[in-house]
Amino acid sequence: MSTITYVKGLPTPEIEMNSLGNTSFEMFLTDFSSIFRQATIRAVEIIKKSKKFDKIKSKVNTELQKEFNLSKRQVNGVIALASSKVDSAIECRKNHIKQLEGKLKSALIWIKNAEKRLSDSQKFYALENWQKSKTGCKVPLCCDLNQGRSNWHGLKFQIHNKKRYVSVLEKKIAHLKKAPIQVKVSNSEIFIVGSSDESFGNQVCQYDGSKLSFRVPYCLEAKYGKHIETFIGSFDRNINRLPDNGAKTWHFYRKNNRWVVGVQFTPKTVEKVSKPIEYGAIGIDINSTSIGWAYVDYQGNLLATVTIPLISGLSKNFNTQQLVDACLELATLAAKYACPVVCEELDFSKKKEQIREKGRKYARMLSSFAYSKLYQLLESILSNRGISLYKKNPAYTSIIGLVKYSRMYGLSSDIAAALIIARRGMNLSERLPASVSAYLGVNPRKHVWSGWSKLNKLTLTAAIVKSRHDYFSIPNWGMVVKDTTEQVALIRERRVVSKS
Repeated sequence: MSTITYVKGLPTPEIEMNSLGNTSFEMFLTDFSSIFRQATIRAVEIIKKSKKFDKIKSKVNTELQKEFNLSKRQVNGVIALASSKVDSAIECRKNHIKQLEGKLKSALIWIKNAEKRLSDSQKFYALENWQKSKTGCKVPLCCDLNQGRSNWHGLKFQIHNKKRYVSVLEKKIAHLKKAPIQVKVSNSEIFIVGSSDESFGNQVCQYDGSKLSFRVPYCLEAKYGKHIETFIGSFDRNINRLPDNGAKTWHFYRKNNRWVVGVQFTPKTVEKVSKPIEYGAIGIDINSTSIGWAYVDYQGNLLATVTIPLISGLSKNFNTQQLVDACLELATLAAKYACPVVCEELDFSKKKEQIREKGRKYARMLSSFAYSKLYQLLESILSNRGISLYKKNPAYTSIIGLVKYSRMYGLSSDIAAALIIARRGMNLSERLPASVSAYLGVNPRKHVWSGWSKLNKLTLTAAIVKSRHDYFSIPNWGMVVKDTTEQVALIRERRVVSKS
Protein backbone atom coordinates (compact mmCIF):
# COMPACT_ATOMS: atom_id res chain seq x y z
CA MET A 1 0.00 0.00 0.00
CA SER A 2 1.22 3.51 -0.78
CA THR A 3 2.13 5.96 1.98
CA ILE A 4 0.34 9.17 3.00
CA THR A 5 1.84 12.34 4.46
CA TYR A 6 -0.01 14.64 6.87
CA VAL A 7 1.40 18.17 7.18
CA LYS A 8 0.59 21.01 9.56
CA GLY A 9 2.23 24.15 10.90
CA LEU A 10 4.08 23.56 14.15
CA PRO A 11 1.95 24.98 17.01
CA THR A 12 3.43 27.57 19.36
CA PRO A 13 1.71 27.12 22.76
CA GLU A 14 1.95 30.17 24.98
CA ILE A 15 3.26 28.04 27.85
CA GLU A 16 6.31 26.94 25.81
CA MET A 17 7.24 30.39 24.44
CA ASN A 18 10.31 32.22 25.72
CA SER A 19 11.24 35.90 25.81
CA LEU A 20 12.25 35.84 22.12
CA GLY A 21 8.75 34.75 21.05
CA ASN A 22 9.84 31.23 20.08
CA THR A 23 9.25 27.90 21.75
CA SER A 24 12.11 25.80 23.07
CA PHE A 25 11.38 23.20 20.41
CA GLU A 26 11.70 25.81 17.64
CA MET A 27 15.04 26.94 19.07
CA PHE A 28 16.16 23.32 19.12
CA LEU A 29 15.08 22.74 15.51
CA THR A 30 16.98 25.85 14.42
CA ASP A 31 20.20 24.66 16.10
CA PHE A 32 19.83 21.05 14.95
CA SER A 33 18.97 22.00 11.36
CA SER A 34 22.36 23.68 10.83
CA ILE A 35 24.18 20.52 11.99
CA PHE A 36 21.81 18.33 9.98
CA ARG A 37 22.51 20.42 6.85
CA GLN A 38 26.28 20.02 7.20
CA ALA A 39 25.89 16.27 7.63
CA THR A 40 23.57 16.10 4.60
CA ILE A 41 26.06 18.02 2.45
CA ARG A 42 28.81 15.63 3.50
CA ALA A 43 26.60 12.61 2.67
CA VAL A 44 25.70 14.11 -0.73
CA GLU A 45 29.39 14.51 -1.58
CA ILE A 46 30.11 10.88 -0.66
CA ILE A 47 27.11 9.57 -2.63
CA LYS A 48 28.06 11.56 -5.74
CA LYS A 49 31.64 10.23 -5.67
CA SER A 50 30.81 6.57 -4.99
CA LYS A 51 29.42 4.38 -7.77
CA LYS A 52 28.05 1.69 -5.45
CA PHE A 53 26.92 3.48 -2.32
CA ASP A 54 24.96 0.53 -0.89
CA LYS A 55 28.17 -1.39 -0.22
CA ILE A 56 29.71 1.41 1.87
CA LYS A 57 26.49 2.70 3.46
CA SER A 58 27.17 1.26 6.92
CA LYS A 59 30.74 2.56 6.87
CA VAL A 60 29.55 6.06 5.90
CA ASN A 61 26.96 5.94 8.69
CA THR A 62 29.69 5.26 11.25
CA GLU A 63 31.88 8.05 9.88
CA LEU A 64 29.06 10.60 10.01
CA GLN A 65 28.20 9.58 13.59
CA LYS A 66 31.75 10.32 14.70
CA GLU A 67 32.17 13.48 12.62
CA PHE A 68 28.94 15.22 13.68
CA ASN A 69 28.31 13.47 17.03
CA LEU A 70 24.90 12.07 16.05
CA SER A 71 23.12 8.81 16.79
CA LYS A 72 22.74 6.03 14.23
CA ARG A 73 18.99 6.67 13.77
CA GLN A 74 19.59 10.36 13.12
CA VAL A 75 22.31 9.61 10.58
CA ASN A 76 19.90 7.20 8.85
CA GLY A 77 17.67 10.22 8.24
CA VAL A 78 20.65 12.19 6.92
CA ILE A 79 21.58 9.44 4.45
CA ALA A 80 17.96 8.90 3.38
CA LEU A 81 17.49 12.62 2.69
CA ALA A 82 20.82 12.91 0.86
CA SER A 83 20.11 9.83 -1.28
CA SER A 84 16.67 11.11 -2.23
CA LYS A 85 18.08 14.51 -3.20
CA VAL A 86 20.81 12.98 -5.37
CA ASP A 87 18.35 10.59 -7.04
CA SER A 88 15.94 13.46 -7.64
CA ALA A 89 18.69 15.62 -9.18
CA ILE A 90 19.74 12.79 -11.51
CA GLU A 91 16.15 12.09 -12.54
CA CYS A 92 15.44 15.79 -13.10
CA ARG A 93 18.56 16.08 -15.27
CA LYS A 94 17.40 13.10 -17.39
CA ASN A 95 13.90 14.55 -17.76
CA HIS A 96 15.33 17.96 -18.65
CA ILE A 97 17.54 16.51 -21.37
CA LYS A 98 14.66 14.39 -22.67
CA GLN A 99 12.38 17.43 -22.84
CA LEU A 100 15.01 19.51 -24.65
CA GLU A 101 15.61 16.68 -27.12
CA GLY A 102 11.85 16.53 -27.77
CA LYS A 103 11.76 20.29 -28.38
CA LEU A 104 14.75 19.98 -30.71
CA LYS A 105 13.06 17.21 -32.68
CA SER A 106 9.84 19.22 -32.96
CA ALA A 107 11.75 22.30 -34.15
CA LEU A 108 13.68 20.32 -36.78
CA ILE A 109 10.43 18.83 -38.12
CA TRP A 110 8.95 22.34 -38.33
CA ILE A 111 12.00 23.60 -40.26
CA LYS A 112 11.84 20.65 -42.65
CA ASN A 113 8.14 21.23 -43.36
CA ALA A 114 8.60 24.99 -43.76
CA GLU A 115 11.47 24.56 -46.23
CA LYS A 116 9.35 22.01 -48.12
CA ARG A 117 6.54 24.56 -48.35
CA LEU A 118 8.93 27.14 -49.76
CA SER A 119 10.38 24.76 -52.34
CA ASP A 120 6.89 23.61 -53.41
CA SER A 121 5.81 27.23 -53.77
CA GLN A 122 8.82 28.03 -55.95
CA LYS A 123 7.95 25.09 -58.20
CA PHE A 124 4.31 26.23 -58.30
CA TYR A 125 5.11 29.77 -59.43
CA ALA A 126 7.60 28.44 -61.98
CA LEU A 127 4.70 26.87 -63.93
CA GLU A 128 3.39 28.77 -66.95
CA ASN A 129 -0.35 28.63 -66.11
CA TRP A 130 -0.14 28.83 -62.30
CA GLN A 131 -2.97 31.44 -62.29
CA LYS A 132 -5.43 28.77 -63.52
CA SER A 133 -4.47 26.17 -60.89
CA LYS A 134 -7.38 24.70 -58.89
CA THR A 135 -5.31 23.59 -55.88
CA GLY A 136 -3.56 26.86 -55.17
CA CYS A 137 -0.23 27.48 -53.48
CA LYS A 138 0.85 26.42 -49.99
CA VAL A 139 2.49 29.83 -49.42
CA PRO A 140 0.46 32.45 -51.35
CA LEU A 141 2.51 35.32 -52.71
CA CYS A 142 0.91 38.25 -50.89
CA CYS A 143 2.25 41.23 -48.97
CA ASP A 144 1.45 42.69 -45.55
CA LEU A 145 0.75 46.42 -45.96
CA ASN A 146 1.67 47.20 -42.33
CA GLN A 147 5.04 45.46 -42.34
CA GLY A 148 5.76 45.76 -46.04
CA ARG A 149 6.86 42.13 -46.17
CA SER A 150 5.56 39.21 -48.22
CA ASN A 151 4.60 35.78 -46.89
CA TRP A 152 7.79 34.35 -48.32
CA HIS A 153 9.98 36.83 -46.45
CA GLY A 154 8.02 36.20 -43.25
CA LEU A 155 8.40 32.43 -43.52
CA LYS A 156 12.12 32.73 -44.30
CA PHE A 157 12.54 34.97 -41.26
CA GLN A 158 10.74 32.39 -39.09
CA ILE A 159 12.99 29.63 -40.43
CA HIS A 160 16.06 31.74 -39.63
CA ASN A 161 14.92 32.31 -36.03
CA LYS A 162 13.98 28.67 -35.64
CA LYS A 163 17.48 27.61 -36.72
CA ARG A 164 18.96 29.94 -34.08
CA TYR A 165 16.63 28.33 -31.52
CA VAL A 166 17.83 24.87 -32.65
CA SER A 167 21.46 25.93 -32.20
CA VAL A 168 20.75 27.09 -28.64
CA LEU A 169 19.00 23.81 -27.82
CA GLU A 170 21.90 21.74 -29.17
CA LYS A 171 24.37 23.67 -27.03
CA LYS A 172 22.18 23.26 -23.93
CA ILE A 173 21.86 19.50 -24.44
CA ALA A 174 25.61 19.09 -24.99
CA HIS A 175 26.35 21.10 -21.84
CA LEU A 176 23.84 19.23 -19.64
CA LYS A 177 25.22 15.84 -20.69
CA LYS A 178 28.71 16.80 -19.49
CA ALA A 179 27.97 19.13 -16.55
CA PRO A 180 28.15 17.66 -13.02
CA ILE A 181 24.95 17.12 -11.07
CA GLN A 182 24.02 20.00 -8.75
CA VAL A 183 22.20 19.12 -5.50
CA LYS A 184 20.52 21.79 -3.39
CA VAL A 185 20.37 21.22 0.38
CA SER A 186 17.94 23.34 2.36
CA ASN A 187 19.10 25.47 5.30
CA SER A 188 16.27 24.45 7.63
CA GLU A 189 15.30 20.82 7.18
CA ILE A 190 15.35 17.72 9.41
CA PHE A 191 14.37 14.21 8.31
CA ILE A 192 13.94 11.31 10.75
CA VAL A 193 13.27 7.84 9.31
CA GLY A 194 10.87 5.59 11.23
CA SER A 195 10.62 1.85 11.69
CA SER A 196 7.70 -0.46 12.47
CA ASP A 197 9.84 -2.41 15.00
CA GLU A 198 10.17 0.60 17.33
CA SER A 199 7.73 2.04 19.84
CA PHE A 200 5.44 4.72 18.36
CA GLY A 201 6.97 3.88 14.95
CA ASN A 202 10.13 5.92 15.53
CA GLN A 203 12.92 5.84 18.07
CA VAL A 204 13.97 9.49 17.73
CA CYS A 205 10.50 11.11 17.37
CA GLN A 206 7.78 9.51 19.51
CA TYR A 207 4.25 10.85 19.05
CA ASP A 208 1.40 9.77 21.33
CA GLY A 209 -1.41 11.63 19.55
CA SER A 210 -0.86 15.06 21.07
CA LYS A 211 2.73 15.37 22.34
CA LEU A 212 5.97 14.80 20.44
CA SER A 213 9.11 13.68 22.28
CA PHE A 214 12.35 14.24 20.32
CA ARG A 215 15.62 12.48 21.18
CA VAL A 216 18.23 15.25 21.27
CA PRO A 217 21.50 14.48 19.42
CA TYR A 218 24.67 14.06 21.48
CA CYS A 219 26.11 17.35 20.25
CA LEU A 220 23.21 19.35 21.76
CA GLU A 221 22.57 17.41 24.98
CA ALA A 222 24.44 19.97 27.08
CA LYS A 223 22.05 22.71 25.95
CA TYR A 224 18.69 20.90 25.68
CA GLY A 225 19.06 17.68 27.67
CA LYS A 226 18.46 14.16 26.39
CA HIS A 227 14.83 14.70 25.34
CA ILE A 228 12.76 17.71 24.37
CA GLU A 229 8.96 17.68 24.21
CA THR A 230 6.37 19.85 22.55
CA PHE A 231 2.61 19.86 22.05
CA ILE A 232 1.65 19.51 18.38
CA GLY A 233 -1.93 18.30 18.76
CA SER A 234 -3.67 16.00 16.29
CA PHE A 235 -3.62 16.08 12.49
CA ASP A 236 -7.20 17.19 11.90
CA ARG A 237 -8.69 15.48 8.86
CA ASN A 238 -12.27 14.65 7.87
CA ILE A 239 -11.09 11.06 7.44
CA ASN A 240 -8.14 10.40 9.74
CA ARG A 241 -6.09 7.41 8.59
CA LEU A 242 -3.11 7.86 10.94
CA PRO A 243 -2.62 4.46 12.65
CA ASP A 244 -1.52 3.95 16.25
CA ASN A 245 1.14 1.44 15.21
CA GLY A 246 3.44 1.17 12.23
CA ALA A 247 6.44 3.16 11.01
CA LYS A 248 6.20 6.97 11.11
CA THR A 249 8.79 9.10 9.31
CA TRP A 250 8.99 12.72 10.46
CA HIS A 251 9.99 15.72 8.37
CA PHE A 252 10.57 19.21 9.82
CA TYR A 253 11.19 22.21 7.55
CA ARG A 254 10.63 25.98 7.44
CA LYS A 255 8.04 27.52 5.14
CA ASN A 256 6.99 31.18 5.13
CA ASN A 257 9.18 31.84 8.21
CA ARG A 258 7.44 29.12 10.19
CA TRP A 259 8.36 25.58 11.13
CA VAL A 260 6.20 22.89 9.55
CA VAL A 261 5.93 19.28 10.70
CA GLY A 262 4.99 16.38 8.44
CA VAL A 263 4.52 12.69 9.23
CA GLN A 264 4.64 9.95 6.59
CA PHE A 265 2.96 6.62 7.30
CA THR A 266 1.16 3.63 5.86
CA PRO A 267 -2.55 4.49 6.27
CA LYS A 268 -5.22 2.41 7.91
CA THR A 269 -7.35 0.46 5.49
CA VAL A 270 -10.74 1.91 4.61
CA GLU A 271 -13.90 -0.11 4.16
CA LYS A 272 -14.44 -0.69 0.44
CA VAL A 273 -17.44 1.21 -0.91
CA SER A 274 -17.11 0.49 -4.63
CA LYS A 275 -18.11 -2.88 -6.02
CA PRO A 276 -15.94 -4.77 -8.54
CA ILE A 277 -15.70 -3.01 -11.88
CA GLU A 278 -17.63 -5.80 -13.62
CA TYR A 279 -20.85 -4.46 -12.02
CA GLY A 280 -20.51 -0.97 -13.55
CA ALA A 281 -18.22 2.05 -13.55
CA ILE A 282 -18.08 5.83 -13.88
CA GLY A 283 -15.85 7.12 -16.67
CA ILE A 284 -14.54 10.69 -16.68
CA ASP A 285 -13.11 12.81 -19.49
CA ILE A 286 -11.10 15.79 -18.27
CA ASN A 287 -10.89 19.04 -20.26
CA SER A 288 -9.69 22.52 -19.40
CA THR A 289 -13.27 23.86 -19.17
CA SER A 290 -15.24 20.85 -17.91
CA ILE A 291 -15.20 17.28 -16.63
CA GLY A 292 -17.66 14.98 -18.37
CA TRP A 293 -18.68 11.78 -16.59
CA ALA A 294 -20.84 8.83 -17.63
CA TYR A 295 -22.13 5.92 -15.56
CA VAL A 296 -22.57 2.54 -17.29
CA ASP A 297 -24.13 -0.64 -15.88
CA TYR A 298 -22.74 -4.17 -15.86
CA GLN A 299 -23.66 -4.62 -19.55
CA GLY A 300 -21.92 -1.40 -20.62
CA ASN A 301 -25.17 0.51 -21.23
CA LEU A 302 -25.32 4.23 -20.48
CA LEU A 303 -27.47 5.11 -17.45
CA ALA A 304 -26.50 8.62 -16.30
CA THR A 305 -24.40 11.59 -17.52
CA VAL A 306 -23.47 15.04 -16.22
CA THR A 307 -20.89 17.69 -17.08
CA ILE A 308 -19.03 19.41 -14.23
CA PRO A 309 -18.05 22.94 -15.40
CA LEU A 310 -14.60 24.36 -14.65
CA ILE A 311 -13.58 28.01 -14.78
CA SER A 312 -10.22 28.73 -16.40
CA GLY A 313 -7.92 31.63 -15.58
CA LEU A 314 -8.37 31.49 -11.79
CA SER A 315 -5.62 32.06 -9.26
CA LYS A 316 -3.83 29.11 -7.71
CA ASN A 317 -5.92 28.93 -4.53
CA PHE A 318 -9.30 29.34 -6.29
CA ASN A 319 -8.30 26.82 -8.97
CA THR A 320 -7.29 24.27 -6.33
CA GLN A 321 -10.59 24.79 -4.51
CA GLN A 322 -12.68 24.18 -7.63
CA LEU A 323 -10.66 21.04 -8.38
CA VAL A 324 -11.31 19.77 -4.84
CA ASP A 325 -15.04 20.50 -5.24
CA ALA A 326 -15.10 18.61 -8.54
CA CYS A 327 -13.31 15.61 -7.00
CA LEU A 328 -15.72 15.59 -4.04
CA GLU A 329 -18.67 15.62 -6.43
CA LEU A 330 -17.21 12.64 -8.31
CA ALA A 331 -16.63 10.83 -5.00
CA THR A 332 -20.27 11.43 -4.01
CA LEU A 333 -21.48 10.03 -7.34
CA ALA A 334 -19.22 6.97 -7.05
CA ALA A 335 -20.52 6.32 -3.52
CA LYS A 336 -24.11 6.73 -4.74
CA TYR A 337 -23.68 4.13 -7.49
CA ALA A 338 -21.19 2.03 -5.43
CA CYS A 339 -18.84 1.74 -8.40
CA PRO A 340 -15.21 2.59 -9.19
CA VAL A 341 -14.03 5.56 -11.26
CA VAL A 342 -12.12 5.15 -14.53
CA CYS A 343 -10.00 8.00 -15.90
CA GLU A 344 -7.50 8.56 -18.68
CA GLU A 345 -3.81 7.90 -18.12
CA LEU A 346 -2.60 11.16 -19.65
CA ASP A 347 1.01 12.18 -20.30
CA PHE A 348 1.49 15.74 -21.50
CA SER A 349 5.29 15.66 -21.71
CA LYS A 350 5.27 15.00 -25.49
CA LYS A 351 2.59 17.64 -26.11
CA LYS A 352 4.54 20.21 -24.10
CA GLU A 353 7.64 19.47 -26.16
CA GLN A 354 5.75 20.65 -29.26
CA ILE A 355 4.09 23.59 -27.51
CA ARG A 356 6.29 26.18 -29.26
CA GLU A 357 5.14 25.10 -32.72
CA LYS A 358 1.41 24.75 -31.88
CA GLY A 359 0.51 28.40 -31.37
CA ARG A 360 -0.31 30.66 -28.44
CA LYS A 361 -3.90 29.58 -27.87
CA TYR A 362 -2.99 25.90 -27.62
CA ALA A 363 0.00 26.66 -25.40
CA ARG A 364 -2.10 28.77 -23.05
CA MET A 365 -4.78 26.09 -22.80
CA LEU A 366 -2.28 23.29 -22.13
CA SER A 367 -0.27 25.25 -19.55
CA SER A 368 -3.13 26.83 -17.61
CA PHE A 369 -4.93 23.68 -16.44
CA ALA A 370 -3.33 21.61 -13.66
CA TYR A 371 -3.98 18.06 -14.89
CA SER A 372 -1.47 16.45 -12.54
CA LYS A 373 -2.92 18.35 -9.56
CA LEU A 374 -6.42 17.13 -10.40
CA TYR A 375 -5.31 13.50 -10.65
CA GLN A 376 -3.43 13.79 -7.36
CA LEU A 377 -6.47 15.22 -5.57
CA LEU A 378 -8.83 12.70 -7.19
CA GLU A 379 -6.70 9.72 -6.19
CA SER A 380 -6.34 10.97 -2.60
CA ILE A 381 -10.05 11.76 -2.11
CA LEU A 382 -11.27 8.50 -3.64
CA SER A 383 -8.74 6.46 -1.65
CA ASN A 384 -9.92 8.01 1.62
CA ARG A 385 -13.50 7.04 0.83
CA GLY A 386 -12.85 3.45 -0.20
CA ILE A 387 -13.45 4.01 -3.92
CA SER A 388 -11.20 2.38 -6.50
CA LEU A 389 -9.60 4.44 -9.28
CA TYR A 390 -8.53 2.86 -12.57
CA LYS A 391 -6.36 4.53 -15.22
CA LYS A 392 -6.72 3.45 -18.85
CA ASN A 393 -5.07 4.28 -22.16
CA PRO A 394 -7.03 7.16 -23.76
CA ALA A 395 -6.23 6.15 -27.37
CA TYR A 396 -9.03 7.01 -29.83
CA THR A 397 -11.63 7.60 -27.10
CA SER A 398 -12.83 10.84 -28.71
CA ILE A 399 -13.27 9.46 -32.23
CA ILE A 400 -14.97 6.27 -30.96
CA GLY A 401 -17.39 8.25 -28.80
CA LEU A 402 -18.24 10.70 -31.58
CA VAL A 403 -18.75 8.02 -34.25
CA LYS A 404 -20.63 5.38 -32.22
CA TYR A 405 -22.46 7.09 -29.36
CA SER A 406 -22.77 10.86 -29.83
CA ARG A 407 -25.66 10.53 -32.32
CA MET A 408 -27.15 7.45 -30.62
CA TYR A 409 -27.55 9.09 -27.20
CA GLY A 410 -27.25 12.78 -28.17
CA LEU A 411 -24.04 13.24 -26.17
CA SER A 412 -21.42 15.93 -26.23
CA SER A 413 -17.86 14.97 -27.12
CA ASP A 414 -16.58 14.91 -23.53
CA ILE A 415 -19.41 12.70 -22.21
CA ALA A 416 -19.10 10.38 -25.21
CA ALA A 417 -15.39 10.00 -24.48
CA ALA A 418 -16.19 9.36 -20.80
CA LEU A 419 -18.58 6.58 -21.87
CA ILE A 420 -15.79 4.93 -23.89
CA ILE A 421 -13.37 5.21 -20.95
CA ALA A 422 -15.87 3.54 -18.61
CA ARG A 423 -16.47 0.70 -21.08
CA ARG A 424 -12.72 0.31 -21.62
CA GLY A 425 -12.24 0.01 -17.87
CA MET A 426 -14.73 -2.88 -17.95
CA ASN A 427 -12.72 -4.52 -20.78
CA LEU A 428 -15.53 -4.04 -23.31
CA SER A 429 -14.35 -3.81 -26.92
CA GLU A 430 -15.33 -1.09 -29.42
CA ARG A 431 -15.35 -2.54 -32.92
CA LEU A 432 -15.87 -0.72 -36.18
CA PRO A 433 -19.12 -1.30 -38.11
CA ALA A 434 -18.72 -4.02 -40.72
CA SER A 435 -19.37 -1.64 -43.63
CA VAL A 436 -16.71 0.80 -42.43
CA SER A 437 -14.05 -1.85 -41.84
CA ALA A 438 -14.75 -3.37 -45.27
CA TYR A 439 -14.20 -0.09 -47.14
CA LEU A 440 -11.13 0.78 -45.06
CA GLY A 441 -9.53 -2.60 -45.73
CA VAL A 442 -8.84 -3.36 -42.06
CA ASN A 443 -6.98 -6.57 -41.32
CA PRO A 444 -9.14 -8.57 -38.86
CA ARG A 445 -6.04 -10.09 -37.29
CA LYS A 446 -4.75 -6.70 -36.18
CA HIS A 447 -5.80 -4.87 -33.04
CA VAL A 448 -9.15 -3.09 -33.20
CA TRP A 449 -7.39 0.26 -32.73
CA SER A 450 -5.75 -0.08 -36.15
CA GLY A 451 -9.18 0.35 -37.75
CA TRP A 452 -10.01 3.36 -35.60
CA SER A 453 -6.63 4.84 -36.51
CA LYS A 454 -7.49 4.63 -40.21
CA LEU A 455 -10.94 6.13 -39.63
CA ASN A 456 -9.44 8.95 -37.56
CA LYS A 457 -7.05 9.86 -40.39
CA LEU A 458 -9.91 9.68 -42.88
CA THR A 459 -12.10 12.11 -40.88
CA LEU A 460 -9.30 14.69 -41.02
CA THR A 461 -9.64 14.85 -44.82
CA ALA A 462 -13.38 14.17 -45.18
CA ALA A 463 -15.23 17.19 -46.55
CA ILE A 464 -18.40 16.39 -44.59
CA VAL A 465 -16.60 16.62 -41.21
CA LYS A 466 -15.47 20.17 -40.46
CA SER A 467 -16.30 20.37 -36.74
CA ARG A 468 -17.38 18.08 -33.92
CA HIS A 469 -20.99 19.12 -34.38
CA ASP A 470 -20.94 17.53 -37.87
CA TYR A 471 -20.73 14.06 -36.32
CA PHE A 472 -24.40 14.34 -35.30
CA SER A 473 -25.54 14.73 -38.93
CA ILE A 474 -23.93 11.51 -40.27
CA PRO A 475 -26.43 8.62 -40.24
CA ASN A 476 -24.26 6.12 -42.12
CA TRP A 477 -20.51 6.15 -41.75
CA GLY A 478 -20.14 3.38 -44.33
CA MET A 479 -21.24 5.74 -47.14
CA VAL A 480 -18.93 8.51 -45.91
CA VAL A 481 -15.95 6.15 -45.86
CA LYS A 482 -16.88 4.79 -49.29
CA ASP A 483 -17.12 8.25 -50.90
CA THR A 484 -13.91 9.47 -49.31
CA THR A 485 -11.87 6.39 -50.25
CA GLU A 486 -13.16 6.56 -53.84
CA GLN A 487 -12.17 10.23 -54.10
CA VAL A 488 -8.70 9.50 -52.75
CA ALA A 489 -8.27 6.60 -55.21
CA LEU A 490 -9.41 8.82 -58.10
CA ILE A 491 -6.90 11.53 -57.20
CA ARG A 492 -4.09 8.99 -57.07
CA GLU A 493 -5.01 7.64 -60.49
CA ARG A 494 -4.95 11.15 -61.97
CA ARG A 495 -1.50 11.76 -60.48
CA VAL A 496 -0.18 8.53 -61.98
CA VAL A 497 -1.62 9.39 -65.39
CA SER A 498 -0.19 12.91 -65.33
CA LYS A 499 3.28 11.62 -64.41
CA SER A 500 3.21 8.99 -67.16
